[in-house]
Amino acid sequence: MTLRTRFAPSPTGFLHIGGARTALFCHLHARHYGGKTILRIEDTDRERHKQEAVDAILAGMHWLGMDPDEGPFYQSDNASRHLDVAEQLIVGERAYRCYCTKDELDQMRDEQRAKGIKPKYDGRCRNRTAPPSDDAPFVVRFLRPKVGEVVWDDKIQGEIRVRNDELDDLILVRSDGSPTYNLAVVVDDHDMGINLVIRGEDHLSNTPRQIQLFEALAWEVPEYAHMPLLHGSDGAKLSKRHGAVSVLSFRDDGFLASAVNNYLVRLGWSHGDQEIFTQEEMEQLFDVCEVGRSAAIFDSDKLLWINSHHIRDAHPEELLEELIIQLEKIEIYGVERDKLLEVIPEFQERSKTMVEMAAKVSFLFVDDLPVYDPAAAKKHMKVASLAPLTELANRLEAQPEWSLAAIEKVFKSILEAFDIKMGKLAQPVRVSLTGTATSPGIYETLYLLGREKTIARLRHGVEFLEEKAAFAT
Repeated sequence: MTLRTRFAPSPTGFLHIGGARTALFCHLHARHYGGKTILRIEDTDRERHKQEAVDAILAGMHWLGMDPDEGPFYQSDNASRHLDVAEQLIVGERAYRCYCTKDELDQMRDEQRAKGIKPKYDGRCRNRTAPPSDDAPFVVRFLRPKVGEVVWDDKIQGEIRVRNDELDDLILVRSDGSPTYNLAVVVDDHDMGINLVIRGEDHLSNTPRQIQLFEALAWEVPEYAHMPLLHGSDGAKLSKRHGAVSVLSFRDDGFLASAVNNYLVRLGWSHGDQEIFTQEEMEQLFDVCEVGRSAAIFDSDKLLWINSHHIRDAHPEELLEELIIQLEKIEIYGVERDKLLEVIPEFQERSKTMVEMAAKVSFLFVDDLPVYDPAAAKKHMKVASLAPLTELANRLEAQPEWSLAAIEKVFKSILEAFDIKMGKLAQPVRVSLTGTATSPGIYETLYLLGREKTIARLRHGVEFLEEKAAFAT
């Protein structure tokens, strides 16, 4: 039998990091066992349905490389099927119409609380033979078993038992005639052939109710795996202040999809001491049965560390599109792709995020002369550097060939002529070219910047030192 699992978000907001982790676990487990993933948008609550939320969910999953094998399907499209099943349950005496008013239900719960009883519907309409009036509003409730228990072997949480008398007769159809979540989920899981449900442990309270419905309909019950929830470093449930934001915001912040997936898979699952995984390794190794029961802690510093590894290990072509996105955000457009592919390897070791890489490479693609970092200029732009910097500019301008070997030859000639160490020349050159004291190797920096920009910026550095010398005298 082919494994079929599903990711079923509600379209009420973006795809946050917790939802992305659930989608990832579904995806990886299905890939590991040659199964299928289905995306179902659970939009039974039409008042909270937002199309922009659906679009954000689809965009987030696409960026993470988790496009479903089937879907997206929309739960609301099956409303008539859900209602037919509710009627089937009524005919089979496994559900009934409840005419209790809100006031009646409130009074019932108040009385239960006064007696120290856990408030729940007491089943008073179970044996009602006629409605109070022909037009009386009603809901449809499930006629749960009163004795026995629901038992299932959860693939993460282990064996779970819930006594039937702890549950109430849940509502299947609202008074406005719309199906509720629990009814719609059971019908759709059955109709879509879902045989493994992977979801957060916040759904544990729904599972015994859904199993009861499956059994009442004589349908095969799927297996379940309830994942522990994500918490912040302070132990509290993950929120926006911890990083529970749209997964696309991580792209905006310069994280790679491969790094986000790698980080998420380690939140509750491990494979020995290995920390860095490729997508192929995760699909080969991951099994949801190996996920731990303890709450996982979201650590932004760890994510940043993993991201730096993925940037460093990536092929330049894998970083190209992300770098273009970040460059365009700082209004650098139209850089030749071949030029970027030449530049990227020089910055992979130096960048923790693609935002950082874009900032570091930007000096190569702007025409404006750099603004010097005050600390770098104070430390490295000394008057003593004026003469060698001037001669370097002159010799480079006269150099017919622009190659790494030619640039290195000119540099060595300056070092010999002025009897200085490399640092005394390279650092003022770096500041002149980039405005900072950091860059790739100095020869690579000049080569990538190109002759025209290099000479212009060296001349600008010379002017800066000339003014400094004049002021000193």
